[in-house]
Amino acid sequence: MKFVKMHGLGNDYVYLDAVSEPGLASRADLAALARAMSSRHRGVGSDGLILVCSPTAAGVARGAKVRMRMFNADGTESEMCGNGVRCVAKFAHDRLGIRGTPLNVETGRGVLAIDVVVGADGLVASATVDMGEPILEPARVPVDISKLTAGSVPGRFVIPDAKGLPEIIAVSMGNPHVVIFDERPLKLPEVLGFMQGLGPRLERHPAFPQRANIHLAHAISKTEGFMVTWERGAGITQACGTGACAVLVAGVLSGRFDRAASLRLPGGVLDVRWDEWSQHVFMTGPAEEVFEGVWPDQSVPQSALYA
Repeated sequence: MKFVKMHGLGNDYVYLDAVSEPGLASRADLAALARAMSSRHRGVGSDGLILVCSPTAAGVARGAKVRMRMFNADGTESEMCGNGVRCVAKFAHDRLGIRGTPLNVETGRGVLAIDVVVGADGLVASATVDMGEPILEPARVPVDISKLTAGSVPGRFVIPDAKGLPEIIAVSMGNPHVVIFDERPLKLPEVLGFMQGLGPRLERHPAFPQRANIHLAHAISKTEGFMVTWERGAGITQACGTGACAVLVAGVLSGRFDRAASLRLPGGVLDVRWDEWSQHVFMTGPAEEVFEGVWPDQSVPQSALYA
């Protein structure tokens, strides 16, 4: 089974071509396959598995050229991945020969329009994704506010059993995010250690019925910020595209950011803009291919179930 390793700012995934091999999308062991291939020690090593599939009839009706199915490293299927969807557009352009921009990709969030930038070598180098409108209503994020305490202003909450933690802002970009701002500059080694303890606790907190991606962020200025992510189902990642969008939205709502800002993540910089007229969020960043290979097409080994 052929695969391609790709990443957006170090947020890396294994990609399978389920357009050319449609049977891949109906495999019964995709969750176990994701765990096996994502294992950093016994597999390819990645934050998860992404299948590039043919769009559904509903997707075709909305102009989709391909469809993305995403599995986290723990085997759970997720709705969206901002860094991953840029790489899906690159895969579609570079490997499937699909041309034109915007290149529409069907996701669990709906059909997203992606403007690709092609380099001198004829390959996609970066892309801007129309991520749609952020979802702020707690019930739709989803957040169970009965498990939280109201914060200082509407839309902010306190987690009662997380003493000393600042107020949180919950945002969905098609998947649930919790944003925590720290007024102090974040030092990467310290904050990574902090997130190793905080991330798994908050990801599965009872207030978040579908679990949540957790982000600790600092506004350097109105147009620049820094953030670290604990990604649902994957742990600490080098970057999170939907998370960067959520952080910008939370920063605008709390008066920390202008509507366009560059967000620095451990893996690099994403440029994010929340358009005032359409209310859509636009995210721009690179998409890179690392290598291709062949995975033994056989039953997933039992040991991989626990990788």
